Amino acid sequence: MKLSLRMILTASAVLLACTLAIPSVGLAAKRIVFGGGPAGGTFQIVANSIQTYGPVKAAKDYRVKAQSSAGSVENLRKVNAGKMQFGVVYSGHLYLGREGKLKNDGRKYADVLAVAYLYGAPAQLVVRKDSGITRVQDLQGKKVGVGNAGSGAFANCELFFTHLGVWDKIERNAMGYNDAANAFGNKQLDAFWLFTAFPSGAVMMAARTNAIALVDLSKDAAESGFYEEYPYFTQVEIPAGIYQGVDKAVPSFQDSALWVANAEVSDEIVYDLLSKLYTDEGLAYMAGQKKTFKEMGVKTGIKGIVTPLHPGAEKFWKEKGLL
Repeated sequence: MKLSLRMILTASAVLLACTLAIPSVGLAAKRIVFGGGPAGGTFQIVANSIQTYGPVKAAKDYRVKAQSSAGSVENLRKVNAGKMQFGVVYSGHLYLGREGKLKNDGRKYADVLAVAYLYGAPAQLVVRKDSGITRVQDLQGKKVGVGNAGSGAFANCELFFTHLGVWDKIERNAMGYNDAANAFGNKQLDAFWLFTAFPSGAVMMAARTNAIALVDLSKDAAESGFYEEYPYFTQVEIPAGIYQGVDKAVPSFQDSALWVANAEVSDEIVYDLLSKLYTDEGLAYMAGQKKTFKEMGVKTGIKGIVTPLHPGAEKFWKEKGLL
């Protein structure tokens, strides 16, 4: 039987349409990059946990991919540029970045919007118990781990130590928490700084190789006017017994770790992710990944946020009665 040209063209068109339709199913899921932080830090655990949560993995319209980074400041810049769709950023860095007031960086990061409060991140300064270092000023001339360059730890260390006049008087070593703990254990550092939730695995590692102490940072902050100049920092105590050999509560200060999003991320994706995670099951899952995440909850959803919310987050928190 002869086929007419019209029949051949029609069949070809149908075949082509079917062929093109097949891959579109696989391409429907949008890739969403979630910026975490360095190994050993809580930021990366946030990103990894959200990526691996069952209902998030099962989402049909998007696929979350956790990506390591230097930390808060790098996440701020990459989320603003659209290289990451989500990230963890400290509330203070988000505030300063949107205002163009980051140190040595006058750019305004206006495309980064808050999604939710995650947990409070306190400053921790680890020294050897027999070092005689009891104030930040005692670090002058010492070798100090100050966090990864580009991280929130580094930026806040520079901010605080500069405020106290010691930033240029120490031998600075920019490195991640685990590397700093190892160097401290090998007597290559006299102290190291962290800006992360407690208990920190890096501090626990350091306590296994040396008798450690934590420096009272709140005293220096209060006496120097640090809280007045940077009101997004709040006082906190690191509980006694949380680290081996640290038998008394140690005053410090903290910032809020926030989940942030690029302004171009669809409202639907932000709303859907919040709807999946801020349930009894989702919050229990996050708390099971790290005790720090017990701070996450509907009641604390916008705690510590002093900058604009993403519209998808605004819709979610309004429905929860927080706005």
